[in-house]
Amino acid sequence: MKRLLGLNGLVLVSALALLSSCGGSKSSNLVSSKTGWNFNDSKLGGYDVPLYEGQYIGPGLAFIEGGRFTMGQTEEDLTYENNNPPKTVSVSSFYMDETEVANVHYREYLHWIARVYGNDYPDVYQKALPDSQSWRRALQYNEPQVEYYFRHAAYNYYPVVGVSWNQANQYCKWRTDRVNEMILIQKGFLKKNAFQVSEDNFSTKTYVAGQYEGAVGIKKKDLDPTGVGKRNVRYEDGILTADYRLPTEAEWEYAALAYVGRNPEPDSKRRRGEEVVTDRQVYPWGDNLSTREGARNAYQGQQLANFRRGQGDAMGVAGGLNDNADIPADIYAYKPNAFGLYNMAGNVSEWVLDVYRPNTPMDASDFRPFRGNVFETFKTLDDYSLEEKDSLGRIPKRLVTQEELAEKNINYRGSNVIAYEDGDSTSGAVYDYGKTTLVNDDAHVYKGGSWNDRAYWLSPGTRRFLQASHTSSTIGFRCCMDRLGSPSLKGPSGNRFLGNKKK
Repeated sequence: MKRLLGLNGLVLVSALALLSSCGGSKSSNLVSSKTGWNFNDSKLGGYDVPLYEGQYIGPGLAFIEGGRFTMGQTEEDLTYENNNPPKTVSVSSFYMDETEVANVHYREYLHWIARVYGNDYPDVYQKALPDSQSWRRALQYNEPQVEYYFRHAAYNYYPVVGVSWNQANQYCKWRTDRVNEMILIQKGFLKKNAFQVSEDNFSTKTYVAGQYEGAVGIKKKDLDPTGVGKRNVRYEDGILTADYRLPTEAEWEYAALAYVGRNPEPDSKRRRGEEVVTDRQVYPWGDNLSTREGARNAYQGQQLANFRRGQGDAMGVAGGLNDNADIPADIYAYKPNAFGLYNMAGNVSEWVLDVYRPNTPMDASDFRPFRGNVFETFKTLDDYSLEEKDSLGRIPKRLVTQEELAEKNINYRGSNVIAYEDGDSTSGAVYDYGKTTLVNDDAHVYKGGSWNDRAYWLSPGTRRFLQASHTSSTIGFRCCMDRLGSPSLKGPSGNRFLGNKKK
């Protein structure tokens, strides 16, 4: 786990550390620039503004600096679906797993579920299991994979497959809680507790809401003179990390292409960087034309991804295996792209967050484009306090109502906007699932090509879909996390000039 600080943040930390070493208080110089009142002063109301040391970043994540790019088709539309016309969009900075989630990681998840819910709610464990039978084909012998691929140590660091979109999202939520729980343990706010059972288990939201105590360590001092003296960590403290989730389709495609590697003059310590990308590319690596390493070195000619080269050719010939893999390969195999991400083409295709539609109007959204929003809020009681957590230890949610949206200046009027401008009452489109189409609000996009695909599907601009509850031996996933605050790692947002005031 690490924190990422900008240069100004490091200077601030150093200055406050020096102040502390001289007998002062770390927060004694924090004063509101709007009211003149001291922050962190219990004699002046106790408004608590802790020193922010930077965002906690969980293990295995790579930083993806956001920007604009041309999203969509880069090769001929071989399927004639016209479902990915090129368009320029912008995505915000975020973090993404360097690799796909592996079998060993998903078994860690199942181990936790069995330990916490196994006795009282065995169905939770059953619902989380990957579908090993997704390996079966009518005219193939795949029983070794059915039996061993997920469980055997030989495949520990191979990507987990047979996981549905629904299951992948549940894993992301679980991972958020485990990372935040470890942060609080390492900071001393919680003690290790291996005996969490049923509803008495740590989740970030129940802890922040005061509905989970666990094995209590130290607590934060409550500076509010009307408070109770001690309190749990809050989001305002800057200690808890952002949620893990699946990447949106735009984020996934942007991260896969890694056009930062196409910028001839990127930002550095010596220069500001230019808004330059030399040209578009077909694959996550730089060469537009080849799936082989072109550099004149010991790796020249090696395949850069795990895919099916042609009819009946899944791996090459004995003594000359072309990609050295018949089924999925190790998650750290092949060459990472310019963002340091492995296997963004081939190995396994990957779920993304979006609901599939053949087309979305070009002008619908060119900033953080995403289809799939269903807006929820936490359930509350009559006194506006949060409803008690449920039997699994989670605070229940409900859909936002039309009445709550009626007075807001927004471009929608319901909580479910999956079909907005494509399948809703304003679009005229009709998706008669199971009769004329397999597209509905439960169809989700997957991208990237797999060990069983031809090179065409390795292009990040290509896209396919599957029902959220369905599984495949060719589809896995990786998680991402929002970047909070500045979009760059250099410091605060915006350009800084001589004379700019410090916070």
